[in-house]
Amino acid sequence: MSVRHDVKRYPGLGPLTVLFFVYLYAPLAVIVVYSFNANKIAGMWTHFSFQWYGAALNNTALMSALETSLIIAAVATVVATSIALTAALAIIRGKNVRFRKLSETIVNLPLLLPEIVLAVATLILFSLVGVQNGMVKLIVAHSAFCTPFAFLPIRARLQGMSLDLEEASADLYASRWTTFRRVTLPLIFPGVFSGAMLAFLISMDDFITSMMLSSGGTTTLPVYIFSLIRSGTSPELNAIATLLILASLVLATLALVVAARGSRDNA
Repeated sequence: MSVRHDVKRYPGLGPLTVLFFVYLYAPLAVIVVYSFNANKIAGMWTHFSFQWYGAALNNTALMSALETSLIIAAVATVVATSIALTAALAIIRGKNVRFRKLSETIVNLPLLLPEIVLAVATLILFSLVGVQNGMVKLIVAHSAFCTPFAFLPIRARLQGMSLDLEEASADLYASRWTTFRRVTLPLIFPGVFSGAMLAFLISMDDFITSMMLSSGGTTTLPVYIFSLIRSGTSPELNAIATLLILASLVLATLALVVAARGSRDNA
């Protein structure tokens, strides 16, 4: 008879856990706190102020970079999620096991390769094809490397979904499109939404590919932030980072809420 051990009783595990979370979140806490620092010197506290948030929101170049990132991320999310959904349906519902394994490997390949390799390869490809539009290059590249991030939650949702309802829909003479629209998609929507949110955050956060492919007028937010860091740290950067953290928390919370509701509906 096996004996279950409570991991909470292991000596030293509690302090080690606390140390881990301090190491993980202390830098974020410092950024948030110093974003309200009125002093221009980022590491020297004087008094509480919102002035750097106003400066960041009134920065024309920053707002332009944010708009570019939002457009690229929105389009790339739609494209990547659509491709990931189609691939997940073909792979999970497919009957050929060899096809399934090979297809999953191909879809997830961008996760296995260093991003700098993909960025250089994409840059060379666009040079050979003759694509000059910076926005088009960024959208295509972001859609490509965001697809596996959208694919994983959708695949997991499909794998955990019973075929009974789809088979019942087919028995009632519903077409494949009607079955997908009325049965399959509502059941896997939490996975689709989570994959879309993950793809959006990955696209907004990308730096290497955006740095390699961006051109005049298509500077993304991470590239713009990097250009500011090269000239020295500023409380304005802390304010920008805090706003990005807040936006990420909102999106992550939405994804968790949708996933939790989907789990309750399927229970």
